[in-house]
Amino acid sequence: MFATTLQVALGGAIGAAARFLTGVAVLRAFGRDGFPLGIITVNVLGSFLMGALVVWLGQRALTHLNPFLLTGILGGFTTFSAFSLETVTLFERGQVGQAALYVVLTVTLSIGALLAGLMLMRSVLA
Repeated sequence: MFATTLQVALGGAIGAAARFLTGVAVLRAFGRDGFPLGIITVNVLGSFLMGALVVWLGQRALTHLNPFLLTGILGGFTTFSAFSLETVTLFERGQVGQAALYVVLTVTLSIGALLAGLMLMRSVLA
C-alpha cells in the first residue's frame, strides 16, 4: 500500500507540473482574454489520455501502472479525466440514469460548494 501511495504521489506531482506548464503554454500561444482556455485544454486532453490509457493498459495487462499513470499523473493533471471515465463507465454498463445523475450532481454540487466556500470566507474575512 505504501509503494502504491508513493506512485500516486509522484505521478500527482508530475501531473500537476504538467497542468501548470500546459496552462502557461496555452496562455503564451493564445493570450489572456478571460476565457479559461488553458483549463479546457487540460480537461479535454486529460480525458482523451484517460480513455486511451485505460484501453492500452488493459489490453497489455499493464493495469499495475494505473496508480502512477491514471490516478497520479492524470489525476494531478486534471480530475476531470476521472470524472469523464466514471461517467462513461456508468453509461457503458447501461446505467444511463445514474450517469446523468452523476454528471448533474457533480457539476451542481461542486459549483454550489465552491460558492458556499467563497461566501463563507468572504463573510469571515469581511
